[in-house]
Amino acid sequence: MYEIKPFPDLSWSLSRHKTMLTCLRKYAYDYYVSHNGWLSQADTLSRQAYRLKKMTNLEMHFGSIVHDLIYQAIQRCLKNQSIPSQEDFIDEVRHHLNRGFIESTKKEHLWQNRPKHYTMLHEIYYSQTDTLPESKVRKITDRLQRTVKNFYSSQTFTDVIDKENMRFIESETFRFMKTEGIKLFVVMDLVYKDLKRNKWIIVDWKTGKSSEEDRNQLALYALYLQQKHNIESLDDIVIRNEYLVSGEHIEHQLTEQDLINVQHLYQMSIEQMKLYLEDPAQNKPLPIEQFPMQDDPRTCARCNYQELCFPS
Repeated sequence: MYEIKPFPDLSWSLSRHKTMLTCLRKYAYDYYVSHNGWLSQADTLSRQAYRLKKMTNLEMHFGSIVHDLIYQAIQRCLKNQSIPSQEDFIDEVRHHLNRGFIESTKKEHLWQNRPKHYTMLHEIYYSQTDTLPESKVRKITDRLQRTVKNFYSSQTFTDVIDKENMRFIESETFRFMKTEGIKLFVVMDLVYKDLKRNKWIIVDWKTGKSSEEDRNQLALYALYLQQKHNIESLDDIVIRNEYLVSGEHIEHQLTEQDLINVQHLYQMSIEQMKLYLEDPAQNKPLPIEQFPMQDDPRTCARCNYQELCFPS
C-alpha cells in the first residue's frame, strides 16, 4: 500500500544535481514543496508547485515524444512486428506535438486538475497567448526531419534490426543503486549486448546539443551496469551517444578514473543537499526562504516557477 509521507526520501540523480546547481529555489520547489501535490487534500502551495513542475517546453516536449516513439519502434522490432516508416514516424511526432498545443491552449482546466496527464507548454502558459514563437516552431520543424532520418540510419538502430547479433537487456526503465542507504536513480535509454564484439552497449539518444555532462551521465550508467551484472572489466562496456540532430554517434571507452570521478560527484552533491535539511533523519528541508533564488534573469525566464517567485 502506498504510504503518504510528510517529506520525500532523499535520493540522487544527475538531473537533481543539475537543478541544485542551477537554482536552489527551483530545487526546493521540485523536490520538496511539490511533494504530495498530487493529493486532493494537499495544501494550495504544494498543488501549485506540483502542477508547475509538470509543465514542459517545446524542446523538452519534442525530445520526450521522440524518445517514446523510438522506444516503441525498438520494441516492435524486437517482437518481430512491422516497423513504422520514417513518414509515419514523422506524422506521429506531429500528431503528439499538435495534441500538446491543443491541450495547452484549449484544455488548461484539465491540466490544472490532472497535470500529469495533460500537456502545458511553458511558452503558452507564461505568454498568455494561443501562439508559439515562430522561431521555435521553425527550429522544431527543421529538427524533426533530421532527427527521424538520423535515428533510422543510426548505428544503434542498425544493430537492433540485426537481431541475431544483439541481445536486448532493457530500456527506458527507472533503476537505482544505493550509497549509504540513498538511492541513486538512473534511466538508460537502451542497453544491449553486441554478440559480435562481446560488448555491453549503453546508448543515450540526444535530440539536443552535446554537453559536458554527457560523459558523467554515461559513466553513472556504466557504474550501475557493472554492479548489476558483475562485469569485471570496463573494457567490456561501450557507452554511446547518438546525437540525432547532427547524425553523429560517439562511443566512449571509460576508464576507472571516470567511475571515480562520478562517484566523487554524487558523494559531494549529496553532502551539499544535506546542508539544506532542517532534519536529516526525516529529509525535512529548511524553510523555503533559505533556498536562495537565482539572480540571472535568463535562467528565470525559462523557469516553470515564475509565478511563485514573482507573483503579480
